[in-house]
Amino acid sequence: MLTDTHVHSHYSLDSEASMEKIVETAIEEGIGVLCFTDHIDYDFPIEDMVFDFDLGEYLAEIAALREHYGEKVRILAGVELGMQPHLGPRYNELLRKYPLDYAIGSQHLVNRQDPYFPETFAKRNVEEVYRQYFEETLENVRAFDGFDSLGHLDYVTRYGESIKPFPSHSLFPELIDEILKLLIEKGKALEVNTCGYRKGLGQPNPGPRVLRRYRELGGELVTIGADAHKAKDLGKGCKRGVECLRDLGFKRYFYYVGHEPVAVEIETALRGTIS
Repeated sequence: MLTDTHVHSHYSLDSEASMEKIVETAIEEGIGVLCFTDHIDYDFPIEDMVFDFDLGEYLAEIAALREHYGEKVRILAGVELGMQPHLGPRYNELLRKYPLDYAIGSQHLVNRQDPYFPETFAKRNVEEVYRQYFEETLENVRAFDGFDSLGHLDYVTRYGESIKPFPSHSLFPELIDEILKLLIEKGKALEVNTCGYRKGLGQPNPGPRVLRRYRELGGELVTIGADAHKAKDLGKGCKRGVECLRDLGFKRYFYYVGHEPVAVEIETALRGTIS
């Protein structure tokens, strides 16, 4: 049974995918567990980009889909929260108010800019941008306890063209280690975000070097997500991500129900059909 616990629908500003189409695709592709994790990025620095939505409406639609399709696929409700240190209290209030299963904490900004946009790297050394990104990630992991899994740890490296493929651990071993140790200390998971495979990068975010180091430090909680913004991308790379974990010595990965981890045995997962 494969799972995909990083999925975006039309509730995210950057997606137009219908929830029902996503669920139908999950069933067609043999995904056993699907978790919607639409974007909430409060105080996003680009004025005309609002990453927010009506969580009551969102949960009502997920409940209706569970009622209709629940015997064919397990449908869970989550969010992806764009972390900034001052947002912790606001996110904690949101998580207390709504009965979600899962929260991804993601660093989408460096110096109040999204590295998706080239301006982030303009007139700056790429390595300097990377370092600041990981420093801000560490600050956010220290400041916010409400997330369950840290999303795409090295998101910034998707866009730093001049020093690919992802050298994050070799460039900043002490900084990355500090983030990984803090996740372990707090009982938080590390996401294996398989978007990198889909984008032709040959590895997930983070890559095997960071995942190996996480395991060496005692980390066991890992989650799998394709970061799909279209139904056709659902589950893409998830099997390769699980195989990567197996090859690194992991025996299990996890999804979350009511913010509690549920284990999936890797050998069981690899009987799934998604490539």
